[in-house]
Amino acid sequence: MIPKRYFFQTDWLLLAIAIALAMTGVANIYSATHVHQPFLYKKQIYWLVVALVVMVPVVIVNYSLFERFAYVIYGISIVTLVVALLWGHSAGGSRRWLDLGLFNFQPSELAKIAFLMALAKYLSSRELPRRGLGLKELAGPVALVALPFTLIAKQPDLGTALIFLFVFASMLCMVKIRLRTVLTISAAILSMVPFVWHSLKDYQKARLLSFLDPTMDPLGSGYHILQSKIAIGSGGFLGKGFTQGTQGTLMFLPAHHTDFIFPVLAEEWGFVGSFVVLLLFLFFIIRAMDITGGAKDRFGFLLAFGIISMVFWHTVVNMGMVTGLLPVVGVPLPFLSYGGSFLVTTFIGVGLLLNIAIRRFLF
Repeated sequence: MIPKRYFFQTDWLLLAIAIALAMTGVANIYSATHVHQPFLYKKQIYWLVVALVVMVPVVIVNYSLFERFAYVIYGISIVTLVVALLWGHSAGGSRRWLDLGLFNFQPSELAKIAFLMALAKYLSSRELPRRGLGLKELAGPVALVALPFTLIAKQPDLGTALIFLFVFASMLCMVKIRLRTVLTISAAILSMVPFVWHSLKDYQKARLLSFLDPTMDPLGSGYHILQSKIAIGSGGFLGKGFTQGTQGTLMFLPAHHTDFIFPVLAEEWGFVGSFVVLLLFLFFIIRAMDITGGAKDRFGFLLAFGIISMVFWHTVVNMGMVTGLLPVVGVPLPFLSYGGSFLVTTFIGVGLLLNIAIRRFLF
């Protein structure tokens, strides 16, 4: 029996926004796939139910328990990443899924939550120097992000790997770092650019080059972004109407139910619908920031901020990607893109935010 106090202290507005975004995603997945893959929206509904069920114990269990076992959870996630890399299910040139019989599971998604817990625990359990963190103090956090980043980049899944780096950098902004250390790390990153470029797959290089000029290969590497821009632009102010879009329904737009779900929405609901969805994301971030500011301990503060960073960077990179402002790197849009592992992970993040909000009042 769930204590009544949990119902009174739960941030229902945050949960309502998350569910509203998820249901918008289901509607758009139906619109994009009802002609050629009419079963996908049903699978997304099933995954949404699973995500909400999984979220419940995450909300109820005191998040101090996650702090206690953060490194264990992180270690398990690393093991699953290794297993996926060596023996996982391969599709689309990437080996990033584990075949569990009834469904495929993507370890890199839950690894995000595990990484957030481990980094939040590391940064909250140490006395930080007054002058700020130096290279020596950053060795631990760098090791925590280097392991999943390397394993995920090897799959290869460059988009997810980059999200780890963005979230890592965001969380470090919450602690003081020496200026000399920042300059040293920046110089090291810049010096690695040529090495990183040569280590990329040919299709990844093509995507980066087509970002500068998609018309250089309109039927190849530039095809995604050109079709995405056509879909977004053709939506106009009010859109063509639900299920009336052509780019997704007629299969002109690749990955129209996953990474490029937003152009489907923009084509059918136009500027107005797109603006409403962006407002929902903004309200979600604002509400989550309020929870972060009221966290009763440093671990809760850092964990909540890490979850915000995860949702924020997924949204920014995906929006930038589909509008041509950023290279196409294969990053899904939170709540809206099709994908069970990603949806469950996102709602685990929502559950942790609700958990932290509840513990502001429960002692």
